[in-house]
Amino acid sequence: MCGLAGFLDIDHRHRRDDMLDQVTAMTRTLAHRGPDDEGTWVDPAAGVALGSRRLAIIDVSPDGHQPMRSASGRYAIAYNGEVYNAQVMARDLEAEGRAPAWRGHSDTEIMLAAVEAWGLEQALERFNGIYAFALWDGQERELHLVRDRLGVKPLYVNQAGDTVLFGSELRALRAHPDFRAGLDREWIDRYLRGTRTRTTRTIYEGVRSVQPGTYLTFQAGHEPKERVYWSAVEQAERGHREPFGGDETEAVDALHALLRESVRMQLVSDVPLGVLLSGGIDSATVLALAQAESDRTVRSFSIGFPEAGLDEAPHARAIAAHVGSDHTELYVTPEDMLELIPSLGQLSDQPISDPSYVSNYFAYRLAREHVTVALTGDGGDEVFGGYHRHRWLPRVWRGVGWTPAGLRAQGARALNAVSPTTWDRVFGVLEPAIPGRLRERTPGAKIQRLARWMACATPEEMYGVLASRWDDDSELVAGYDRSAALEPFRLQQLDGDFRLVEQMLAHELLTYLPDGQLTKVDRASMAVSVEARVPILDHRVVELALRLQPALKVRGETGKYVLRKVLHHHVPEALFQRPKMGFHLPLSRWLAGPLRDWVEDLLDEDRLRRQGVLNPATIRASWSEHLSQQRDRSDHLWTVLMLQSWLDANHAG
Repeated sequence: MCGLAGFLDIDHRHRRDDMLDQVTAMTRTLAHRGPDDEGTWVDPAAGVALGSRRLAIIDVSPDGHQPMRSASGRYAIAYNGEVYNAQVMARDLEAEGRAPAWRGHSDTEIMLAAVEAWGLEQALERFNGIYAFALWDGQERELHLVRDRLGVKPLYVNQAGDTVLFGSELRALRAHPDFRAGLDREWIDRYLRGTRTRTTRTIYEGVRSVQPGTYLTFQAGHEPKERVYWSAVEQAERGHREPFGGDETEAVDALHALLRESVRMQLVSDVPLGVLLSGGIDSATVLALAQAESDRTVRSFSIGFPEAGLDEAPHARAIAAHVGSDHTELYVTPEDMLELIPSLGQLSDQPISDPSYVSNYFAYRLAREHVTVALTGDGGDEVFGGYHRHRWLPRVWRGVGWTPAGLRAQGARALNAVSPTTWDRVFGVLEPAIPGRLRERTPGAKIQRLARWMACATPEEMYGVLASRWDDDSELVAGYDRSAALEPFRLQQLDGDFRLVEQMLAHELLTYLPDGQLTKVDRASMAVSVEARVPILDHRVVELALRLQPALKVRGETGKYVLRKVLHHHVPEALFQRPKMGFHLPLSRWLAGPLRDWVEDLLDEDRLRRQGVLNPATIRASWSEHLSQQRDRSDHLWTVLMLQSWLDANHAG
């Protein structure tokens, strides 16, 4: 796992020494991603420069140094990630008589040999892993920028005139003297609202992310070409056309076998390895399978929080004890979290709106004290239907969709007439009489959201409301006319008669997963130099999940139904059959309490006006409502504060 950066200077304007200085400056911004080694390679005649920061995982010797040249010298690569089936490909190359004399045993060397033997397209079809890489083809004078199928590893690109800049993080691009990019106000508006749409945009105009399952090709005298080698849309449509033909038992067995193989492949490491355990279904499944597939006791790690309602550590501890892992836990105090929060803008590289970034950071920091690689359960919610919305939205639409729109609007007004805090108190009194599976952590906020849903004309519109934090008529970004640039929200269009749950899962596979969840995981893990592996997102597991009937994923009040059945092979239901907790900071109280000075500084009206990025009236009104306890606006304000913190850290705006 590494950080990569580089550029293609099509005009060949720079001397070798200048190119080396520039690419070194870019890669050194990524030292946190690769503290073990750094390297550069340039070809002044071609105008190409590659740089790497290495976190040594496989073949930690100098034989794994990057950038790396292929045996023939045709290709050069800077690579971030792991290809788990590299040794299988090495044996295939040897059997075909096409293997070079191996210098070491790194997956980087095997990838280069695979590209030389089979070509890039066929090699990508064989790669199983998480990766982003820059590949220079010296024979064709082409630069290929490649990203893995699900978008686990990041890769950004910016073409400024005749210079193509690329890197694992935006900060690497900023370090090049040719970088010129203003803030993308449409991206900022979407970020603040939480709009889930498929996009390559970033916070900088003209800087985009390479799409998952895609590679870009740059060549002097030609327009850039984009090629898709794996499409989540096509896989979803294929899964719908060719559904899994077995019964429930066969589906559970098929998933169990694939997950075991995925975990087994991802246990390969030349450095210490462990599993992050939250106490939920996904990470418990990964830990149970890891211990079953390992001939050694597996290390597991969890964090706990003394705040009431936040602490999953006891559940994680019980699962670890049953599985037999060597478990370590750390309790994070509110003071620890409060100390971290103001620095998130610097750590995140691009604003991250999910508060669970805080818990992720502490979990990886704990793991880093003992291991360099951590397997996680990320992806289970998005692939198998684990979020409340996957259960709520179809149920709510069935309950209210048949009633006239006018009547629903009246009901919405009635629900909104009672404040969220009052609803919370009412449900607090009634809680002993409410079944555990129906209890909600924040019932007032859920009822407020339900009221917004009731006025929607379609379930798709409901989903759009669910994904948005602000009212549509709120002006958030100064000087930005969102009506002229932003199309109405639509779920990803699929070819076929998809059920609502299938539509949501396919949409989130393309949007929320790569741009939200996986970005958070990458930044939190890489901030402390840990390689995060995600066995549930093995593309074969995802392809199987897309073939399963919706009822095997979401059944009544139960999400991740089939995954729960797999876990039950290893862990008693009593240890994991409980309401989903998730991670919820007590932001409402903290923002108005111990973090208030920090908030007041970032949301100062004169400061907002000078920056010219956000609309001071809207932001200040939200902050006033929160302070006066008229409404809990912590969800709104957190995204604004993360943006402001990022602007501070990056001297932008």
